[in-house]
Amino acid sequence: MIIEDGVGSDRYKGRFSRVGHGLERLVVIGADGVVSLAALRWLADQNASFVMLERNGDVLATTGPVRPSDIRLRRAQALAHHSGAAFRISRELIDRKLAGQERVAGDDFLNDEAVSAQIKEIRSELAEVETLDEIRSVELRAAKIYWKAWRTVPVKFPDKELTRVPEHWRKFGSRASALSGSSRLAVNPVNAILNYLYALLETECRLAVAALGLDPEMGVLHMDTINRDSLACDLMEVIRPDVDAYVLRRILKQPLKRTWFFEERNGNCRLMADLASQLAETTSTWARLVAPVAEWTVKEIASTTKTRRATPATRLTQNHKRDIRGGNPFVASKNPMALQNVCSDCGSPIINANEKCRGCSVEESKQRLTKVATEGRVVSHSSNAQGKRSKTQIANQTNIREWSPSDQPSWLTAEFYAEKVQPQISSLSCSEITRQLAVSRGYAGEIRQGRVPHPRHWMSLAKLTGESK
Repeated sequence: MIIEDGVGSDRYKGRFSRVGHGLERLVVIGADGVVSLAALRWLADQNASFVMLERNGDVLATTGPVRPSDIRLRRAQALAHHSGAAFRISRELIDRKLAGQERVAGDDFLNDEAVSAQIKEIRSELAEVETLDEIRSVELRAAKIYWKAWRTVPVKFPDKELTRVPEHWRKFGSRASALSGSSRLAVNPVNAILNYLYALLETECRLAVAALGLDPEMGVLHMDTINRDSLACDLMEVIRPDVDAYVLRRILKQPLKRTWFFEERNGNCRLMADLASQLAETTSTWARLVAPVAEWTVKEIASTTKTRRATPATRLTQNHKRDIRGGNPFVASKNPMALQNVCSDCGSPIINANEKCRGCSVEESKQRLTKVATEGRVVSHSSNAQGKRSKTQIANQTNIREWSPSDQPSWLTAEFYAEKVQPQISSLSCSEITRQLAVSRGYAGEIRQGRVPHPRHWMSLAKLTGESK
């Protein structure tokens, strides 16, 4: 299979053989281009999935591996509201979702123990609910408290890009958009990222449900709506807090680049291709998290049938022995793909987080040195510093007046100092000269470089160099 992509003169081409490629998902972002039927057949032969997304988070199309389904399982899914399975599944999914929101609110992400405690208290009410409407009410109350804690989360941008960043982009604000009154049509970058990642999560839930033989549109918690995969939306509720944690971890630690986003005329914030392609690489993580939740859901629905198979096939996790009923439907997964680290000053790509690019580091060092030098000049010209220099000069002049050439040994002449002592001084350290002569470090450095000091210092220098008689 051959894939060609790019914008303008920046073109990319990939060639995949039939074996050994490791391709699991082909994610197309946007609505321009051509996909051949042969390419879709190639993906089906390789058990790879095809996903088509808009940059605003809309799922346009998904296809996955085609497997035979059990009509009895789908019939049980259709009767889930009469058999009680819909209520049990819905309560478990929302319980897991609120547990995740409680963790995000209380951990280092939002660090708000009060909100975490409130969500925990609301979550405890799930044990007493009796209808799906009561479950939805509990979820709604927890969501209002949870997203309210997000309002003041700061969003960082490189310092040099701040003049081009709208004020409402610099914090999370409200989850509801001013354009739509809901989460659709995000007006700031973080909500746009959340919408896009939720779209990726929805596609993984749809593919997981279809692979296990269920109907993605026939939900248990979400009401029936035209053109919506309600069951996929049900399953993704459990994984939403993991997506939230991923976004929080990124925006709290590293700045976002202004060039990753653009704003339409109506104020709708959209993702550029560079960021969208980076986020698309997280799909494998969400697939691993969705797999056990989907298999648990199938097991609950299958328990209401009279099929001979006691345990449905675990096609996603390949783990027949794992008992998911009553347990935590999460599995250990690798960390999602990290976004590109950028310099906090100019936004240039860097390798290590919380660092700056080479150019900004050099400029910062220059500014720091200039500041130190300026402060040093101010201090050196203060009255206190001038008083100290005056005392030192008076003491030096007094020592010069009190010194007499007769105190000098007859052998220690100017010629002896120049021929014997001075060539050895360069081997001495400034610290040794400073201690021995009781002079400043700067003056000691000048002596090492060849300056001839006052004759009263010659004897001390001769002793240091071992040339004294």
